[in-house]
Amino acid sequence: MIPKKVETIDVDIQRHELKYHHKRVAVTKEFTFDAAHHLHCYEGKCKSLHGHTYKLVITMSGFVNDIGIVVDFGDIKRIFNEEIKNKLDHRYLNEVLPNMNTTAENMIVWIWEQLDTKLQQEGVKEKGTRLESLTLYETPTSYATVTREWMSDND
Repeated sequence: MIPKKVETIDVDIQRHELKYHHKRVAVTKEFTFDAAHHLHCYEGKCKSLHGHTYKLVITMSGFVNDIGIVVDFGDIKRIFNEEIKNKLDHRYLNEVLPNMNTTAENMIVWIWEQLDTKLQQEGVKEKGTRLESLTLYETPTSYATVTREWMSDND
């Protein structure tokens, strides 16, 4: 069915109606980047220089603003590009990451720290928006995950 009329703000819907609720909601966005690395002290194929198309799944949560948005997907993309893609895409990870074995398990904690710091710098965290989880796929079937609970608890 084709609508007879497109809804118009302040006519068909009022601005105060745009925010439907005050509940915490999570939003998720996925990204990819390509990079090469090798693992130290590892006996297996990954000791040799090789590359991956990594997939990073970012989940953030918060309370909707006055127009019903927790965090703009475009802002998540910009933050990912600035803090992760620009630093890691088409790079040799052993060269650009801090001294670490470039495992998915080490990388995902570094990625969390970069994103969390950026959210703090931009004032997003003080509005109640926070990282909830990250998943870093090294291959389509192999990945590492961290959650907010795990990153705030050092046990």
